Amino acid sequence: MECMFGPVLWSWPSTCGFTEDLCQIGAGVSLPGIMAAKCGAEVTLSDSSELPHCLEICRQSCQMNNLPQVHVVGLTWGHVSRDLLALPPQDIILASDVFFEPEDFEDILTTVYFLMQKNPKVQLWSTYQVRSADWSLEALLYKWDMKCVHIPLESFGADKEDIAESALPGRHTVEMLVISFAKDSL
Repeated sequence: MECMFGPVLWSWPSTCGFTEDLCQIGAGVSLPGIMAAKCGAEVTLSDSSELPHCLEICRQSCQMNNLPQVHVVGLTWGHVSRDLLALPPQDIILASDVFFEPEDFEDILTTVYFLMQKNPKVQLWSTYQVRSADWSLEALLYKWDMKCVHIPLESFGADKEDIAESALPGRHTVEMLVISFAKDSL
């Protein structure tokens, strides 16, 4: 799923500028965060503090891409930790395919809500594979006073049969959404 952010982030300078503070949650191998850092963003990569091997993968991705300035922190969705409290206000939160287990949806949005409290204009950019038409964020977005805008894949060139030599989206249904506070306009 991380390759879905490629077309968006290639246009990073014209989309956002070069100095945005960006946090990637559930970073995994960190491709979107690495690309954003290569484009000049101030990036923090995060994955679960309960999975140190995931944090090590983030560090290795930074090392292999010669990005020693990228911070790696352990953030467990739904938990307030010292690392979460210490994060500076973010401009964009990236989340690549984190909405895959419905029992995690509220923990993810709780963490995002906390980051939104630091900067009410922050946006969560997320791509994800739709795994069930029965799963929805709608009630949770309402509960946390957030709104969601679906971004058409064709608007950033990701509606092709394959992206970055992968099989995505292929026969999968892939969505991109931008989540922000409901009171702020996109």
